[in-house]
Formats: sequence, structure tokens, C-alpha cells
Amino acid sequence: MNNRDIIELCAGNLLRRRTRTILAIVGVVVGTCAIVVMLSIGFGLSANYQQQIESYGNLHTVQVYNYGRATNKSGQTIELDDRTIASFEAIYGVSAVTPVIEQYLTIGIGRMVCSTSVLGIRPDSMEKFGFEAAEGRLLEPNDKNAVVFGRNVAAWFYNPRQQQWGGWGDGEPTVDVITNDLVLTGDWSYGSPQEGEGDIRYTTHKGQGVGLLAAENDESSYRAYMPIDALKEIQIEIRKANGEVIQGGKTVYQQAMVYVDNINDVAGVCDVIRDEMGFEAYSLNDWLESMKKTAAMIQGILGGIGAISLLVAALGIANTMIMSIYERTREIGVMKVIGANLRDIRKMFLLEAGMIGFLGGLAGLVFSYIISLMLNTVLLPFMQGFLGSMGSDGSVVSVIPFWVSGGALVFATLIGLASGYYPARRAMNLSALEGLKNE
Repeated sequence: MNNRDIIELCAGNLLRRRTRTILAIVGVVVGTCAIVVMLSIGFGLSANYQQQIESYGNLHTVQVYNYGRATNKSGQTIELDDRTIASFEAIYGVSAVTPVIEQYLTIGIGRMVCSTSVLGIRPDSMEKFGFEAAEGRLLEPNDKNAVVFGRNVAAWFYNPRQQQWGGWGDGEPTVDVITNDLVLTGDWSYGSPQEGEGDIRYTTHKGQGVGLLAAENDESSYRAYMPIDALKEIQIEIRKANGEVIQGGKTVYQQAMVYVDNINDVAGVCDVIRDEMGFEAYSLNDWLESMKKTAAMIQGILGGIGAISLLVAALGIANTMIMSIYERTREIGVMKVIGANLRDIRKMFLLEAGMIGFLGGLAGLVFSYIISLMLNTVLLPFMQGFLGSMGSDGSVVSVIPFWVSGGALVFATLIGLASGYYPARRAMNLSALEGLKNE
């Protein structure tokens, strides 16, 4: 027999015993659905974890901290200075580095003021670190006292003389931070009735708002950004006003930011900075990886529960094929007598079992996508309490990657073939004479 004859014969046998075939297929459908849906819930959990972490900041960014002097793997004491910053750029996968200084400033626009943390960074690094401006632009190399505002910072301006407070938290800007001139100072009482009552006199600096960041809820939305050299000058003046003695020499930073192109290289960059250079290095990706391990464990448990259903389906296929042998004993004997070789008989039974597995897997995938859609639309509102802070816009309960669909279909087919192996061997070993005697 050629392959076409075998396929037609298999299809006819399955249709002739329609009820038994359907029951075997239903078993595979249930098993496939159970595995795919259970795994999809695990993938949905991972997707929600990533969405939640990304809302806090950029997963490609590594924060480097200098808590005192660091000691590298050779035992040498090193400082977070410009030379060390340059050495970060040589680490594999790193595409941008900037030192960071932080200063708490009061920013005035007319009678409105806002006190906030201002970070000084290299102007040309903003775009490389993934900052996006919703209005205006980012910092540029020629900027002096330019300021880029986080979206929430722009909503914090208030009139201290009338106690007209801005919105503390998410909200729209209370003033136009781009077109109006700014006043930058270290005086926390600036603009209030108590201004000038203290013994310390702080210098005020003219500034210009140039941009408003697009991000709404990550850490950048609660800060303002300036060119590092300009903020350094303001910081020195504030420290002098506070009575600090400023020593000359090289600048030692307390913090730096490192941008890694490939998210898969972030952990390696952190290890180099921590283990070889001795600095503290932290990335949101560290937290994400920990959460993904938890999701993978949950996913494994759910997938194992689903696999039990598919195992039961495999036993159903094997039972169907064995019963088929008993009912077709004479047919098998006739096939052997008229010259059908053992390979053709084996192909026939394996193909029948494989077709049951394939059809069940295909139907199971269709139902899996339907169930996934229901979970993400109908049931998601009822699961907000379970998801907690992850139950925000864009959250999902179930995610079915393409490779899971393909893998489930192949796996269901292989389960069918494996279930048909023993019945196929039994049919091959059946005596032709005994088969002809059977009624």
C-alpha cells in the first residue's frame, strides 16, 4: 500500500467508529486545553510582573552607588570619579554612562514655587537612556541652567503666600514650566512670607524649562533634570552658604547611571561592577528576574496539573486503539494474507493514533484561545483584587505565546503516536491464521 491508501484507510476507520473516535479526541482536547490555559496564566503573570516593573523605570538602566570608597577584586581602593566613569563605558554591552549628582532645589515660576529633587546628568545622555519628551525637548550639550521636568513635578507648583497647593501626585501641570522663566535656589522658604528670615542667604539663579517628560508614573516623573556641570555650580554655592568647606581636586560622585543595550546583558554588567570593581549596582531587572522565578514555579505547578489531563487522554487513545485491534482482527489477518507488510500495518495504527492526537490538539488550541479571551475580557475585572497593583490598564490574565501553540500541537500529536505504539506492535505480531479464524 502507498501512503495515500494508508491515509484513506485510517480516515475511514476513524469515521466508521465515530463515537469512540470523538470521545478519544475530546480527551485530548481537555488535556491540551488544561496545559495551554494553565501555562498561559503563568505567562500572563510574568507579563504583568514586567509591566509593573517597567512602570517604575527603565529595565536597561543600572544604578551605581558609591557608599564610601570601593575596593576592587585586586584589593585596590577606587573612587567613583571621571576615570571610573570612563571605565564603565568599556564594559561589554554598555552604550551610555553618566555620573549623577542630586540636589534638592526650590524652583520658582512667578509666585508659584515647587521644591523637588533635581538630578544633574550629562545632557547628551538623556536620549540614550530612553527619556522621551511629551512637550518641549530633552537636554542638549550647550544648555546651561536648562531644566527638564518630570510630569508629576510640574503638578506640584503652588502659591506659598495664598496656600494654593498643586496636586501632590499624578496630575496635569499647574503652571507652564516651558515658556516661563525659572528661579533656582536652595532656599526652601523662597516665595513664602518667611523668606529671608533666616541667617543663611542663598543665591538665586535664572533658569529655563525646556521640556516635560512623557513618563507618568516611573521614578523620572518625580524628579527634574539639569546639565550636571550647571547643577554642580549651584550645589557648590549652596554648600558654601551652609558653611561647608569646599576642597578642590577631582570630583567624586555618589551615583552613576549605566545604560545596557541588550536587557539580557544587564545582569552581567551588574556583576562586573559589583564583583570586579567593588561598587553597589542595582537594576530593576534584578527584581524582575526574582519575580519571574516565582512565576516560573507557579507556571510549572499549573502545567503539571494540566499534564495529568493529557496523560489520561493518552490512556484513552491507547484503549481506543487496542479495542480497534480486537474488532479488526480478521481485517488485519486478511491484510497480511494479501501481502500487506508489517510496516504498512504499523503505519496505519500509528497514523490513526496520531490523527486523534493532532485533531484533539488542534481543537484544544481553539478552545484555549477562546478561554484565554474570556479570562482577559470577562473575568479580568473580577480579578483586580487578586492582581493588586498589577491590575492596571494593559494587565492580562492569560497570554499564549505562538511557540506554546505550536509546541502544544506537536506534543498532542506525539502523545497520540506514543499511545498508538503498543497497539501497533500488537497488530504487527498478530498471527494471520488466527486473524482469519476470528469472526
